[in-house]
Amino acid sequence: MIAGLVGKTHVGKSTFFSAATLAPAKIGQVPFTTIEPNRGVANIRVKCVCSELGVKDEPRNSTCINGTRWAPVELVDVAGLVPDAHKGRGLGNKFLDDLRQADGFIQVVDAAGCTDANGNACEVGARDPVEDVRFLEYEITMWMSQILKKDWDKIVKGVTQLKQDPVALLTERLTGLMITRKHILVVLNSHPELARVDRWKDDDLKLFAEELRRISKPMVIAANKIDIPTAEGNIEHIRSEFKGIPVIPCSAEAELALRLASKKGVISYMPGDREFKLLKADALSDRQREGLKRVEDLMAKWGSTGVQEAIETVYKRELKMIPVFPVEDAGRFTDHQGKVLPDVLLVQEGTTAKGLAYKIHTDLGEGFLYAINARTGQKIGEDYVLKERDIIKIVSAKGIKG
Repeated sequence: MIAGLVGKTHVGKSTFFSAATLAPAKIGQVPFTTIEPNRGVANIRVKCVCSELGVKDEPRNSTCINGTRWAPVELVDVAGLVPDAHKGRGLGNKFLDDLRQADGFIQVVDAAGCTDANGNACEVGARDPVEDVRFLEYEITMWMSQILKKDWDKIVKGVTQLKQDPVALLTERLTGLMITRKHILVVLNSHPELARVDRWKDDDLKLFAEELRRISKPMVIAANKIDIPTAEGNIEHIRSEFKGIPVIPCSAEAELALRLASKKGVISYMPGDREFKLLKADALSDRQREGLKRVEDLMAKWGSTGVQEAIETVYKRELKMIPVFPVEDAGRFTDHQGKVLPDVLLVQEGTTAKGLAYKIHTDLGEGFLYAINARTGQKIGEDYVLKERDIIKIVSAKGIKG
C-alpha cells in the first residue's frame, strides 16, 4: 500500500515528505517546485510481540525500540495541483497520472490560508482552506469520470449486446487506478439508481466516480502551518465541513527541524512524541535555541507536530493495515538464519494466510499447503483471516527461489 501526498502547490508537501522520510526533496517558494514524484520510506508505530513472548528480537526490515516496532511504509510526493488540472492545466496530467499508484491520500492543506488557489503567496487568512479540499476532490472525481468516458460506448455494447458483466467491464477499465471489483460493488450496492450501467448519463458517471473516489482512495487532511495564528480557526472550519475525513493539525517545518536535530544528536526525539529532550544545548546558536523553544511551545499547545499522526492515520485507520510477524521456525520464532522475529509485515484487514504467503514470495503462495499459528502451534488453512500481531509460519510445497 502506498500513500500519496497531494494538494495544491506551495502548501508544504515536500517539507512534510522530507520530515516524514528524511529523504531529500526539493523545497521552494514557487509553484511546481516538485515535478517528478519524490519517493521515500516513512515508518508507523506498532506494538511488537517480543515482550509478550519474552524474547530479544533481531529486526531486519524495521527497528524495535522499547517494544515499539517501526514498520516501513511508502510515501510518494507528487506535483502540486491547480484548478482544472483534469483539463491539463499546470502539471495536471502528470499529477493525476502519478496518483494512479496511490491507495490513499494525505492531503496537505495550508490551514493558515496564505496561498491562493494557484499556490501563490497571498495575505495570511485570505484563502479558505475548505475550498482547497473541495477543488482537489473535484479534480480527482473529474479525472476518474474522464477515464470512464473514454471508450464508454464499448462498455455499453459489452453490457447490452455481448451480455458481459458490467462490474467486470468497469473493473477492467479502472484497474490501473488500483481500483478493485470490491470497490465497484460497494458503490453500486449502495446506489440502486446506478444499477443499469448501460443507461448512465453524465451525472450518473460523475456520481459513480465521486463515490468510487471516496471508497477506493481514502484521505486524511494534514492541516499544515499550525504555527500561524489563523490556522486554528480554519482547522475547526475544515472539520465542520468534512466530518467524515480525519483532520490532523500539523507543522511540517517543526517536524523537519526536530528530525534533523535528532539526527545530529542535539535532541532526543522520536516521531510522534509529545515533547523532546535537549542533549547538547552548547552546540546551538541563540537563533536555534529560539527556534526549538517555538517548536516546544507549539507541541505543548497541539500535542505534537502532527506529521506522524497523519501518516499513521492514513495507514492504520483509512487503509486498515495491521502488523503480522512471519517466521520460519514456529517454536523459536526465527527465520532460517536463526534471527528472532526478523520482520514485521503490514497487510490489509481481511488478508488470509495464503495472501500473506503471496506477499512474502510468489513461490510460497503457489505452493501453499498450510500455515501455523506460532502462538498456539495450531495448523491453519489458506482461508484463515489474519489478526493483528499474528505470528505465522507458512508451509509450502515450493521453496523460495533465488
